[in-house]
Amino acid sequence: MTSSPHPLDHLVLPTVNIALARERLGKLGFTVAPDARHPFGTENACVFLADKTYLEPLGVASQEQCEASLAEGNVFVARDQAYRFRVGEDGFSAVVFGSDDAVADDERFKAAAISAGRMLDFSRPMRMPDGTETVAGFRLAFAADLRAPDLLAFCCQRINPLPADRGVLERHENGVTGIARVALSAPKPAAYRSFLEEVIGGPRVSEHSFGLTVKAANADLEILTPEGMEAFYDLPVSPEDPGLRARAILFKTRDLSVTSSHFAANGVTYTRKNNRILARFAPGQGALFAFEEIA
Repeated sequence: MTSSPHPLDHLVLPTVNIALARERLGKLGFTVAPDARHPFGTENACVFLADKTYLEPLGVASQEQCEASLAEGNVFVARDQAYRFRVGEDGFSAVVFGSDDAVADDERFKAAAISAGRMLDFSRPMRMPDGTETVAGFRLAFAADLRAPDLLAFCCQRINPLPADRGVLERHENGVTGIARVALSAPKPAAYRSFLEEVIGGPRVSEHSFGLTVKAANADLEILTPEGMEAFYDLPVSPEDPGLRARAILFKTRDLSVTSSHFAANGVTYTRKNNRILARFAPGQGALFAFEEIA
């Protein structure tokens, strides 16, 4: 185990196409970065948040290039293609943690028998809102639990850091400042405790009647029973699938009235649950989005 838990870095949300995700996320009040293409056939249009986490809506830019990458053993593409085949073109497929040493993470994963395959090093151009370009470099170490084929976890090390000043991209009309929690579902949450402990690297874990709360450095991961998903997110989940699935994202917002006003103005249907606003799953969104006023 590492001495302190990794931080949540970003969340991967497969989408049928990037334009659809851009439209939906814009309606929800998020500022969406320019489209960017990976060198292995996928593309994204990210939502960067002020707490340095981000959302990665993921599209397929070239099926031919993806298939060539598959043949070369690219784990990221293989898992994305498998998710699309098993679950669908819109969803929430991966939870990613920040790392200073992805090679060490990969070694930990191999030792714990949770490695999902070969590490991936790549770089890609990134265009900023002012038109300037930089090259972003990444090193990824993958982990998976064979009992949960529809969830990938990985650690992401930035080789060429993204520009420090992303202020324009981090301001959102819905008032969102970051991610507070990520909700995963499983009929038996305790079955996946050791997997997430190993991936995150020694987090604090608390058990409760609806499952587990696993504390990364900057956010919480909840593994909830179907009853827990109903209780906290009004989200019906089938108890028949014993796997672990990513289901919902809880965003921190400065002022919930700003969020609800934006939704009303843009025709976004939402409900209220306790002190949260819930925006239901919609094409291009991939998960249930919950919003809570958190300083």
